[in-house]
Amino acid sequence: MAQMFDPSAYGRAVADVYDGVYGTTIPDTESAVNRLAELADGGPVLEFGVGTGRLALPLAARGLVVAGVDGSAEMVRRLRAKPGGDRVPVTLGDFATTRVEGEFGLVVLAINTIFALPSQEAQVACFRNAAAHLRPGGRFVVEAWVPDPGAFRDGTALRLLSLSEERVLVEAARLSAADQMMYTTKVNLTSDGLRLLPANHRYAWPAELDLMGLLAGLEREHRWAGWDGSPYTDDSRSHVSVYRSSPGRP
Repeated sequence: MAQMFDPSAYGRAVADVYDGVYGTTIPDTESAVNRLAELADGGPVLEFGVGTGRLALPLAARGLVVAGVDGSAEMVRRLRAKPGGDRVPVTLGDFATTRVEGEFGLVVLAINTIFALPSQEAQVACFRNAAAHLRPGGRFVVEAWVPDPGAFRDGTALRLLSLSEERVLVEAARLSAADQMMYTTKVNLTSDGLRLLPANHRYAWPAELDLMGLLAGLEREHRWAGWDGSPYTDDSRSHVSVYRSSPGRP
């Protein structure tokens, strides 16, 4: 029997160390904020999986109206504790289905969070939910890695994510290609001890995400290899994809 998806589980497990751990591995936040501010076209902005506010807070600091959806009360408390955190209203819930009042010029789903949803059906629902929040001509931006089954040997992989005098971060992963699932546990080792950070990913190739967009009435406008707008090529290991609703949508 399939285990029921709990959108709050990930945040409960990592909220207290999220900024410290992922601050060492997340790509250039400033470039992401610059690009999102441009794509927002004045806003407002809705971030699915807003988390601790890495993107939402600097966007709000630029004068954009920003709201968020997140499954974890623990993550949202971290956001609230930061300067400007009270300026970002957050609705708790599963971002694949949770609705927020209003229309938005931009909906954002960053750093592979689309893969946190447990099935293709949930990911299709997420695209449709994003489309339902967009004003005519609005954009949905998805940032994700490109699946690379060749990086696995006998269905497993181990990679070093970060190494410094203060922290060693390693990821162990197991691939289930038939289900398009990757089961991971990050091992975070600091002077305070060892911490295991599990996460599951239902991965999808960029072309599959494009089809999800079409099913939701969204057409791909851009695909870049990163937030700096570099071209997406055969060698790209990640992508930033921009989907747009029809300007004439009723």
